[in-house]
Order: sequence, then structure tokens, then C-alpha cells
Amino acid sequence: MLGVTLSDGAPVCVFNHRGVIGAVGNLCTHAEFLISDGVLHGDGTLECVWHGARFDCRTGAVKRHPAELPLPVYETHEENGRVLVRPWPASHSELSS
Repeated sequence: MLGVTLSDGAPVCVFNHRGVIGAVGNLCTHAEFLISDGVLHGDGTLECVWHGARFDCRTGAVKRHPAELPLPVYETHEENGRVLVRPWPASHSELSS
């Protein structure tokens, strides 16, 4: 996982889960610890190392408390060997399509 800052200042965690590149907000919604300092588990959950909150890497949904709010999910694509991240979170309707 890699923590990056977008041009608009948003902190984002870019990850590779089983060959799929994705990006979510890089601050745990429980206590604002960096998600990129945590662990990406084989089941696709991102774990915050501070209090153990887990989030689905594809949807941002909370999978384990103490977090109660989901992580924002950002659209990504690869272009000429670079990973590009859309500078605003995707809506839930975009994630389900």
C-alpha cells in the first residue's frame, strides 16, 4: 500500500489487491490514522493498525468496528505504466456498476 496526496490535498491510500489496483481515503474514519500504515488482508479488508478497524478495499464499507463510517473510494486506472486516481471519491452508484 502507498499513501499519496492528490493535487487537491486529499490523502489517498493506493493498493494492489490480487492484481487489481484501487484507492481509498487514507484516513481511518474512527481516529484519522493512516490506512496506508496498516495491513491489506487476503480477504480484501484494509486494517487500521491503531485500533483494528477494518474496511472493504473495494467499497470502503466498515467490516469491523470501532469505525462506523466507510472510507471514500476513488476511481483508478492505469495509463502508460502509471496509476491515475480520480481527484474526488466515486459515488456508491458508480461502485455498484
